[in-house]
Amino acid sequence: MPVLSANKRNSIEQAVALLRAGQVVVFPTDTVYGLGAHGFMASAIERLFALKGREFQKAIPLLLARVEDVTMVAVDIPPIAWRLAERFWPGPVTLVLPRAAAVLDILVAGGNSVAVRIPGHEVALQLIRTLGAPLAATSANLSGQPEAVTAEEAQAIFGDQVALILDAGRCPGGIPSTVVDVTVFPPLIRRRGALADEVEAYLAQFL
Repeated sequence: MPVLSANKRNSIEQAVALLRAGQVVVFPTDTVYGLGAHGFMASAIERLFALKGREFQKAIPLLLARVEDVTMVAVDIPPIAWRLAERFWPGPVTLVLPRAAAVLDILVAGGNSVAVRIPGHEVALQLIRTLGAPLAATSANLSGQPEAVTAEEAQAIFGDQVALILDAGRCPGGIPSTVVDVTVFPPLIRRRGALADEVEAYLAQFL
């Protein structure tokens, strides 16, 4: 399993080729390192669950590169969701939205909602843009264990079980994203993470 510098020529293209082949790659985000798989490929998402040791009842978020791409994976998007996206994306805030029909059941445990965010990390954004599809992504760790914030930590966890690790140094955040459920009103913060206080203060304006 190669570890490639994210700045190396063609490293993004190599990662995307592996994703399109149904493989799982490790990549940096603005919070922690992530395990990523093609968001519209069920077999790749199954592999993601297996690598992480994650229960299928726990949904996996989708990462996007552009705000307008939200309509690929969500429907009936409320105005407050667009406001949150405009204010906090790209960044460490995940929105839980009503899922579109294109979203695979395995990704969302058969539920009616999907978690979405745009990461504030250029390597992650390049990866998603080049893939041309949402990236199913979860933190690079075994379920219940600390998240990897360096490529070396990810390598120590997964060894050769992943196809590639994109190394961009230590992740700047080190704290998981805040998760805001906008399928209900008022919106609920389902997980307090990075920018939680700012999100809470922003939401208070509209309640």
